Amino acid sequence: RNNDAKTDNGIRLNKYLSEAGSCSRREADRLIEDGKVTVDGRTASMGMKVFTSQEITVNGKRVEGKERPVLLAVNKPRGIVCTTSDKDRAPNIVDMVDCPVRIYPAGRLDKESEGLILMTNQGDLVNRMMRGSSGHEKEYLVWIDRPVKPEFIQKMRKGVFLPELDVTTKPCFAEKTGEKSFRIVLTQGLNRQIRRMCEQLGCKVRKLKRVRIMNIELGDLKAGESRQVSRKE
Repeated sequence: RNNDAKTDNGIRLNKYLSEAGSCSRREADRLIEDGKVTVDGRTASMGMKVFTSQEITVNGKRVEGKERPVLLAVNKPRGIVCTTSDKDRAPNIVDMVDCPVRIYPAGRLDKESEGLILMTNQGDLVNRMMRGSSGHEKEYLVWIDRPVKPEFIQKMRKGVFLPELDVTTKPCFAEKTGEKSFRIVLTQGLNRQIRRMCEQLGCKVRKLKRVRIMNIELGDLKAGESRQVSRKE
Protein backbone atom coordinates (compact mmCIF):
# COMPACT_ATOMS: atom_id res chain seq x y z
CA ARG A 1 0.00 0.00 0.00
CA ASN A 2 1.34 3.43 -0.82
CA ASN A 3 2.00 5.72 2.11
CA ASP A 4 1.72 8.97 0.14
CA ALA A 5 -0.28 11.24 2.43
CA LYS A 6 -1.49 13.65 -0.24
CA THR A 7 -3.75 11.34 -2.24
CA ASP A 8 -3.91 7.76 -3.41
CA ASN A 9 -3.26 9.04 -6.95
CA GLY A 10 0.13 10.54 -6.15
CA ILE A 11 1.38 14.10 -6.61
CA ARG A 12 2.02 16.04 -9.85
CA LEU A 13 5.65 15.69 -10.91
CA ASN A 14 6.26 19.46 -11.28
CA LYS A 15 4.86 20.01 -7.75
CA TYR A 16 7.01 17.16 -6.40
CA LEU A 17 10.17 18.71 -7.90
CA SER A 18 9.38 22.19 -6.56
CA GLU A 19 8.54 20.85 -3.07
CA ALA A 20 11.80 18.89 -3.06
CA GLY A 21 13.61 22.20 -3.68
CA SER A 22 14.94 21.00 -7.02
CA CYS A 23 13.51 23.86 -9.13
CA SER A 24 10.40 25.99 -9.66
CA ARG A 25 7.28 24.43 -11.16
CA ARG A 26 7.75 26.34 -14.42
CA GLU A 27 11.37 25.23 -14.63
CA ALA A 28 10.27 21.65 -13.85
CA ASP A 29 7.83 21.77 -16.77
CA ARG A 30 10.62 22.92 -19.09
CA LEU A 31 12.96 20.15 -17.90
CA ILE A 32 10.20 17.53 -18.33
CA GLU A 33 9.49 18.85 -21.85
CA ASP A 34 13.20 18.64 -22.71
CA GLY A 35 13.27 14.99 -21.58
CA LYS A 36 15.70 15.72 -18.70
CA VAL A 37 13.51 14.10 -16.01
CA THR A 38 13.11 10.35 -15.49
CA VAL A 39 10.73 8.37 -13.23
CA ASP A 40 11.89 4.84 -12.39
CA GLY A 41 14.31 4.97 -15.34
CA ARG A 42 11.74 6.13 -17.93
CA THR A 43 11.55 9.59 -19.46
CA ALA A 44 8.84 11.55 -17.66
CA SER A 45 5.84 13.04 -19.44
CA MET A 46 4.10 16.37 -18.79
CA GLY A 47 1.38 16.38 -16.13
CA MET A 48 2.15 12.88 -14.85
CA LYS A 49 1.70 11.99 -11.18
CA VAL A 50 4.33 10.29 -9.02
CA PHE A 51 4.71 8.74 -5.58
CA THR A 52 7.43 9.45 -3.01
CA SER A 53 8.51 5.80 -3.27
CA GLN A 54 9.53 6.22 -6.94
CA GLU A 55 13.05 7.04 -8.13
CA ILE A 56 13.06 10.43 -9.82
CA THR A 57 16.09 12.01 -11.49
CA VAL A 58 16.75 15.44 -13.01
CA ASN A 59 19.72 15.64 -15.41
CA GLY A 60 20.78 12.20 -14.18
CA LYS A 61 20.82 13.21 -10.48
CA ARG A 62 18.41 11.58 -8.08
CA VAL A 63 15.92 13.91 -6.36
CA GLU A 64 15.22 13.17 -2.69
CA GLY A 65 11.60 14.13 -2.11
CA LYS A 66 10.44 15.80 1.07
CA GLU A 67 9.21 13.00 3.30
CA ARG A 68 5.46 13.05 3.70
CA PRO A 69 4.36 13.35 7.32
CA VAL A 70 3.34 9.93 8.68
CA LEU A 71 1.24 9.41 11.83
CA LEU A 72 0.10 5.87 12.57
CA ALA A 73 -2.06 4.44 15.34
CA VAL A 74 -0.63 1.03 16.28
CA ASN A 75 -1.97 -1.72 18.54
CA LYS A 76 1.19 -2.90 20.29
CA PRO A 77 0.97 -6.54 21.38
CA ARG A 78 2.38 -7.74 24.70
CA GLY A 79 6.06 -8.71 24.49
CA ILE A 80 7.01 -6.07 21.91
CA VAL A 81 9.37 -3.32 23.14
CA CYS A 82 9.39 0.36 22.18
CA THR A 83 13.18 0.75 22.35
CA THR A 84 15.64 -0.44 19.73
CA SER A 85 18.30 -1.38 22.30
CA ASP A 86 16.48 -4.04 24.31
CA LYS A 87 18.70 -6.18 26.51
CA ASP A 88 16.71 -9.41 26.12
CA ARG A 89 16.54 -9.15 22.32
CA ALA A 90 12.76 -8.87 22.29
CA PRO A 91 11.15 -7.83 18.99
CA ASN A 92 10.76 -4.06 18.76
CA ILE A 93 7.87 -2.00 17.44
CA VAL A 94 9.83 -0.29 14.63
CA ASP A 95 10.56 -3.70 13.06
CA MET A 96 6.99 -4.87 13.69
CA VAL A 97 5.45 -1.91 11.84
CA ASP A 98 7.07 -2.28 8.45
CA CYS A 99 6.88 1.26 7.08
CA PRO A 100 8.86 2.50 4.03
CA VAL A 101 9.47 5.79 5.88
CA ARG A 102 11.57 5.82 9.06
CA ILE A 103 9.11 6.22 11.94
CA TYR A 104 9.47 5.92 15.70
CA PRO A 105 7.10 5.61 18.65
CA ALA A 106 5.71 8.74 20.32
CA GLY A 107 6.19 7.86 23.98
CA ARG A 108 6.35 4.33 25.31
CA LEU A 109 4.36 1.36 26.48
CA ASP A 110 6.01 -1.23 28.75
CA LYS A 111 6.98 -4.53 27.18
CA GLU A 112 4.24 -6.29 29.17
CA SER A 113 1.61 -3.67 28.32
CA GLU A 114 -0.45 -3.59 25.14
CA GLY A 115 -2.66 -1.27 23.16
CA LEU A 116 -2.49 2.10 21.48
CA ILE A 117 0.80 3.74 20.62
CA LEU A 118 1.37 6.44 18.00
CA MET A 119 4.24 6.22 15.53
CA THR A 120 5.46 9.09 13.38
CA ASN A 121 8.33 10.70 11.50
CA GLN A 122 7.47 14.14 12.95
CA GLY A 123 9.81 14.81 15.87
CA ASP A 124 8.24 18.12 16.89
CA LEU A 125 4.81 16.48 17.13
CA VAL A 126 6.20 13.74 19.39
CA ASN A 127 7.77 16.31 21.71
CA ARG A 128 4.58 18.39 21.99
CA MET A 129 2.37 15.37 22.62
CA MET A 130 4.57 13.54 25.07
CA ARG A 131 5.62 16.43 27.29
CA GLY A 132 4.14 15.64 30.71
CA SER A 133 3.29 19.28 31.29
CA SER A 134 0.88 19.27 28.35
CA GLY A 135 -1.58 17.23 30.44
CA HIS A 136 -2.88 15.16 27.51
CA GLU A 137 -5.23 12.35 28.50
CA LYS A 138 -4.28 8.69 28.12
CA GLU A 139 -6.90 6.05 28.95
CA TYR A 140 -6.18 2.50 30.09
CA LEU A 141 -8.13 -0.65 30.91
CA VAL A 142 -6.53 -2.60 33.77
CA TRP A 143 -7.07 -6.12 35.11
CA ILE A 144 -5.65 -6.95 38.58
CA ASP A 145 -5.21 -10.09 40.72
CA ARG A 146 -7.92 -9.27 43.29
CA PRO A 147 -11.39 -7.73 43.47
CA VAL A 148 -11.62 -3.98 42.84
CA LYS A 149 -12.96 -2.35 46.02
CA PRO A 150 -14.52 1.16 46.30
CA GLU A 151 -11.67 2.36 48.55
CA PHE A 152 -9.12 1.18 45.95
CA ILE A 153 -10.82 3.35 43.29
CA GLN A 154 -10.99 6.31 45.71
CA LYS A 155 -7.25 6.08 46.43
CA MET A 156 -6.40 5.81 42.71
CA ARG A 157 -8.54 8.93 42.02
CA LYS A 158 -7.00 10.92 44.86
CA GLY A 159 -3.36 10.08 44.09
CA VAL A 160 -0.92 7.44 45.34
CA PHE A 161 2.51 8.10 46.86
CA LEU A 162 5.20 6.16 44.97
CA PRO A 163 8.25 5.84 47.25
CA GLU A 164 10.67 4.66 44.49
CA LEU A 165 9.98 7.85 42.53
CA ASP A 166 9.36 10.00 45.64
CA VAL A 167 6.21 11.48 44.11
CA THR A 168 2.44 11.42 44.63
CA THR A 169 0.47 10.81 41.44
CA LYS A 170 -1.89 13.54 40.26
CA PRO A 171 -5.64 13.19 40.92
CA CYS A 172 -7.22 11.30 38.03
CA PHE A 173 -10.39 9.64 36.76
CA ALA A 174 -10.86 5.96 37.70
CA GLU A 175 -13.88 3.65 37.70
CA LYS A 176 -14.58 -0.04 38.26
CA THR A 177 -15.42 -1.94 35.04
CA GLY A 178 -15.64 -5.53 36.34
CA GLU A 179 -14.97 -7.65 39.41
CA LYS A 180 -11.19 -7.41 38.94
CA SER A 181 -10.92 -4.65 36.35
CA PHE A 182 -11.01 -0.85 36.16
CA ARG A 183 -10.58 2.06 33.76
CA ILE A 184 -8.16 4.91 34.49
CA VAL A 185 -7.39 8.17 32.65
CA LEU A 186 -3.96 9.70 33.32
CA THR A 187 -2.57 13.12 32.39
CA GLN A 188 0.99 12.26 33.46
CA GLY A 189 3.29 9.49 32.35
CA LEU A 190 5.52 8.39 35.22
CA ASN A 191 7.63 5.28 34.69
CA ARG A 192 5.41 2.17 35.06
CA GLN A 193 2.90 4.45 36.81
CA ILE A 194 -0.21 2.23 36.90
CA ARG A 195 1.76 -0.86 37.91
CA ARG A 196 3.49 1.08 40.71
CA MET A 197 0.16 2.56 41.91
CA CYS A 198 -1.41 -0.90 42.08
CA GLU A 199 1.58 -2.39 43.90
CA GLN A 200 1.40 0.39 46.52
CA LEU A 201 -2.25 -0.53 47.08
CA GLY A 202 -1.43 -4.22 47.52
CA CYS A 203 -2.27 -5.78 44.17
CA LYS A 204 -0.59 -6.79 40.92
CA VAL A 205 -1.50 -5.92 37.34
CA ARG A 206 -2.45 -8.96 35.27
CA LYS A 207 -3.20 -7.09 32.04
CA LEU A 208 -2.79 -3.46 31.00
CA LYS A 209 -4.17 -2.03 27.78
CA ARG A 210 -4.07 1.56 26.53
CA VAL A 211 -7.25 2.35 24.60
CA ARG A 212 -6.98 6.10 23.95
CA ILE A 213 -4.42 8.91 23.57
CA MET A 214 -6.13 12.32 23.56
CA ASN A 215 -8.85 12.06 20.88
CA ILE A 216 -7.33 9.02 19.13
CA GLU A 217 -8.95 5.72 20.08
CA LEU A 218 -7.70 2.16 19.68
CA GLY A 219 -11.17 1.08 18.50
CA ASP A 220 -11.24 -2.36 16.88
CA LEU A 221 -7.63 -2.30 15.67
CA LYS A 222 -6.28 -5.84 16.13
CA ALA A 223 -3.01 -6.62 17.96
CA GLY A 224 -0.03 -5.94 15.69
CA GLU A 225 -2.08 -3.88 13.23
CA SER A 226 -1.72 -0.20 12.38
CA ARG A 227 -3.72 2.47 10.57
CA GLN A 228 -3.18 6.02 9.36
CA VAL A 229 -4.49 8.61 11.80
CA SER A 230 -7.15 10.52 9.89
CA ARG A 231 -6.90 14.22 9.01
CA LYS A 232 -9.94 14.87 11.23
CA GLU A 233 -8.28 13.15 14.22
